[in-house]
Amino acid sequence: MTKGITRHDTADLAAGGQKRPFAKAVMAGGFVYVSGQVPVEGGEIITGGIVAQTEKVIENIKSVLALAGCGLEHVVKVNVWLDDARDFSSFNAVFERHFGAHPPARSTVQSPLMVDAKVEMDVIAYKAD
Repeated sequence: MTKGITRHDTADLAAGGQKRPFAKAVMAGGFVYVSGQVPVEGGEIITGGIVAQTEKVIENIKSVLALAGCGLEHVVKVNVWLDDARDFSSFNAVFERHFGAHPPARSTVQSPLMVDAKVEMDVIAYKAD
């Protein structure tokens, strides 16, 4: 461990038991950097549309933030990748339900994603020491 940097767990195994060589989150200088989260459960992308997948991604983010003693209220920046730009409004409705009271800065882009994923998000949170 590097002084002042805390790495929270390595990523769960992917489908087929493949190792994913990165930390779920890294805390440095009061900031928590959460690795990109996709709508995965048990190593597999969940079925369902953008609403179900966005709910799962946010649930996964909340679980990772909890490792660092944080919640969604600590999030200061969100990066979002949508597989289909037509999902933007439905994605926003779910996002607002979870972040409406404490909206972070956010960027959203369209990008091809991993197999069957409709959304990926990473976040940066801040938790003062």
